[in-house]
Amino acid sequence: MEKNSLFSQRIRLRHLHTFVAVAQQGTLGRAAETLNLSQPALSKTLNELEQLTGERLFERGRLGAQLTLMGEQFLIHAVRVLDALNHAGLSMSRKQGQTHDVVRIGALPTAALGILPSVIGQYHGQQANVTLQVATMNNTMLLAGLKSGELDLGIGRMSDPELMTGLNYELLFLESLKLVVRPDHPLLRDNVTLSRVMEWPVVVSPKGTVPRQNAEALLASEGCKLPASCIETLSASLSRQLTVDYQYVWFVPSGAVKEDLRQGTLNALPVPTHGAGEPIGILTRVDAPLSPGAQALLTCIRKSMPA
Repeated sequence: MEKNSLFSQRIRLRHLHTFVAVAQQGTLGRAAETLNLSQPALSKTLNELEQLTGERLFERGRLGAQLTLMGEQFLIHAVRVLDALNHAGLSMSRKQGQTHDVVRIGALPTAALGILPSVIGQYHGQQANVTLQVATMNNTMLLAGLKSGELDLGIGRMSDPELMTGLNYELLFLESLKLVVRPDHPLLRDNVTLSRVMEWPVVVSPKGTVPRQNAEALLASEGCKLPASCIETLSASLSRQLTVDYQYVWFVPSGAVKEDLRQGTLNALPVPTHGAGEPIGILTRVDAPLSPGAQALLTCIRKSMPA
């Protein structure tokens, strides 16, 4: 039997849900919790999918599961299928006569924390009848969501040329890495070095993310490593709360904490970081014109940026 026909007959929704959950969560353990499955059951389903595709979709290691290039490409199709089913369900349950605009935006967690609160406040002052759906996700999921039509626009990073096909990118700002702590943290009274910082518990983004890569590169430049007790999470709100309430050091992109630094809720450690920063921008689809509501949101995002 032809390989493509066999794949079409044997692929199941559970394969796609499992695959997308692992891509979103970054580890099999967290994905299993999200789906309310045991980890062995999730691993079995993932192995079945890789056998059906004939490709390795994840590189699995001690610290997580990272998408391969083939995995990133398959993610676009998986999200598209699941989103199409979701829209089919919504269309059958939608009330007749409901015509208000719905705008769907995806953003990196740190970008959402740093940009969107002020933008949304301004936007809903002008667009009171628009439903705004906001999702935070890693950059790979964001690109997949845009390509599948699940998202109208995104705030994220450039990626490999293959993954950027069909997308527009507009630079908003450059985001540098900051090491931040609460105002009364003992490190602020010390001569701060990275080796001293590593004596304290830290919060970092998961493996495979750009902020994590930048954090590890900075530490490696000084011969340091992350402590075993570090917290790995994509949740900017959890990271912020841990840092504000306890004595964690948060390795965070600068855009996420600009208001906290301005208000003195958090302080940046005087540790030099490398490079001009990572570009953060607006992502949209080339072949899909924005609705009036989405265009108005885009205008608000642009106006929120400093001149």
